[in-house]
Amino acid sequence: MTLRLTQYAHGGGCACKIPPGELESIVAGLAGGEQGDLLVGLDDGDDAAVVRLDGDRAIVATVDFFTPVLDDAYDWGRVAAANALSDVYAMGGTPLVAVNLLGWPRGVLPLELVTEVLRGGLDVAREAACPVAGGHSVDDPEPKYGMAVTGIADPDRLLRNDSGRPGVPLTLTKPLGIGVLNSRHKATGEVFPAAVAAMTTLNRDAAAAALKGGAVCATDVTGFGLLGHLHKLARASGVTAVVEAAAVPYLDGAREALAAGYVSGGTRRNLDWVRPTLDGRVGEDELLLLADAQTSGGLLVAGEVPGYPVIGELHPARPDGVTLLIR
Repeated sequence: MTLRLTQYAHGGGCACKIPPGELESIVAGLAGGEQGDLLVGLDDGDDAAVVRLDGDRAIVATVDFFTPVLDDAYDWGRVAAANALSDVYAMGGTPLVAVNLLGWPRGVLPLELVTEVLRGGLDVAREAACPVAGGHSVDDPEPKYGMAVTGIADPDRLLRNDSGRPGVPLTLTKPLGIGVLNSRHKATGEVFPAAVAAMTTLNRDAAAAALKGGAVCATDVTGFGLLGHLHKLARASGVTAVVEAAAVPYLDGAREALAAGYVSGGTRRNLDWVRPTLDGRVGEDELLLLADAQTSGGLLVAGEVPGYPVIGELHPARPDGVTLLIR
C-alpha cells in the first residue's frame, strides 16, 4: 500500500499557518521597543530577524516548518527546506547553517519515510551550500518538518518590507497557483510537476539579482498569499500597492483547480483579512487566486528584476487607508 502523507495532517504546507489576523493579535503585545543591534524584529512582520554583528555583518535568523504539502516524502523534505531558506534570501542574506525540526507519529508512519524527508531537506540545503548540523525531533500526532536557518547579510544592503517607496515597480519571481494545485493534490493524489519544481527552486538567484539591481525592499510570498504579504509590505512602507491582475503569472492548471473548488481555508482567510484595506476591481475568483496560500513561493520585490515579470507599482499612500488596489 502506498502511503499518502497529506492524508495524515489536517492542512498542508504554508496553508496550515495560523491566520494572519489572529497571529498579529497574538504578538501585538510583544512587538516594539527593540533596541541596540536588533535591526529587524517583530514590528513589521518581516521575513526573519536581523541582528548587527559589526559594521558590515549582520546575522539573519529564521525558522519555518509545516505539515506535508506533498505525498512524496523526499519532495516534501525538499520543499520544506527551500521554504525555510527562502526567509534568509528574502532579507538579502546568505544561509550559513541549518538545523532540522521534525515531528513524527512514530506508531503510525514508518520511520523509513523520515529518512526520505530528511534526505530531501539535506539535498536542497547542499544546493544552497548550507550545512545541516543536526536538529530536534518529537513524537507528534501529525508529521511536521522544517528548518531553523541562520544566515549572514550586509546590514546596509538588507531587503526589508518597510523600505518601499512610491514610483517603484513590483516584481514577482515565481508564478502563483501553488496553493490550489496542492489542495487538488491532497484531495485527489494528482501530481503537478510544475508546482513541485516551483516549490523546490531556491530564491537565491532572484535575491542576488534584486540586490544587484539596487533593491532595498522585498518579501517572499508564502502562506498569507500575494495579497497578504503585499499588504504587510505596503502598510510597513506607508504606501499603496497597485497590482495589474493581468500581469500576474500562474502555474498551468491553477485556474482549473480554482474552478473545481480546490481552495484552502487559509486562502479564504487571507482574502478576508485584507478586504478592509482592499480596492478590488476584479472578480472574486481573481482575488482568491491572488490570496492563494503559497508554499515556498517566490520573492515579491519593490524594484525591477531582470528576467522576471513586473506586476504592478507602489504609489503614494491613499488617504482612505487602502493598501492594495487590484485592477
